[in-house]
Amino acid sequence: MTQAYHADSTDLENKEILTWERFGSASRELAQVIADSDFEPEIVIAIARGGLLPAGSLAYALGLKLSDAINVEFYTDVHETLPDPVLLAPMLDTESLRDKNLLVVDDVADSGRTLALVLDLLKGHGAHARSAVIYAKSASVVEPDFVWRHTDEWIVFPWSAEEPVKPSK
Repeated sequence: MTQAYHADSTDLENKEILTWERFGSASRELAQVIADSDFEPEIVIAIARGGLLPAGSLAYALGLKLSDAINVEFYTDVHETLPDPVLLAPMLDTESLRDKNLLVVDDVADSGRTLALVLDLLKGHGAHARSAVIYAKSASVVEPDFVWRHTDEWIVFPWSAEEPVKPSK
C-alpha cells in the first residue's frame, strides 16, 4: 500500500499553503466563475482523492445534486509519481454520462496528466466535459477551463496537511 500522506514536505522551502478558511473562499469564488460562464454542468465528477473535497464544495455552491468520482493514482510522494496515471477500481459508469455536461474537478493541475486522462476518457464516451481546479501550474499539459489560482509552488492542502490517523492502541 502506498503512503497516503505526502503534503507536509518540510524539506521544501517555498510552499503554497491552503487553509480550510481560504479553501472555503476559493470554492465560492471558483463556483461564481463557473456560474458566470456559458457552461451549465449537470454532474460534478471528482478526481479522487484530491478532487473529492473541491468537487463536493463546488457541487453545493452550484446547487448540483448529481456527483460521482473517478479514482486515479499518480503521485506516490512529494515530487514522485508513477510513470503514468492509473485508473483504479471501482470504475465510473461512463455510459450513463453520454451527452451530459460534466464538471470534472481536481485539487491541482500539476503535470496535468491525470486531468488529461480523465477528460479524454469522458469525452471519448460522448460526454461534454469541462474542468475546474483550485490550482493550476505552468507545466500542466492541460489548461483547465476554470482555475482559482496559478502557482508553481508545492501546495499543502488542508485535507492532506497532517499524517493519517492511526489506531490509538
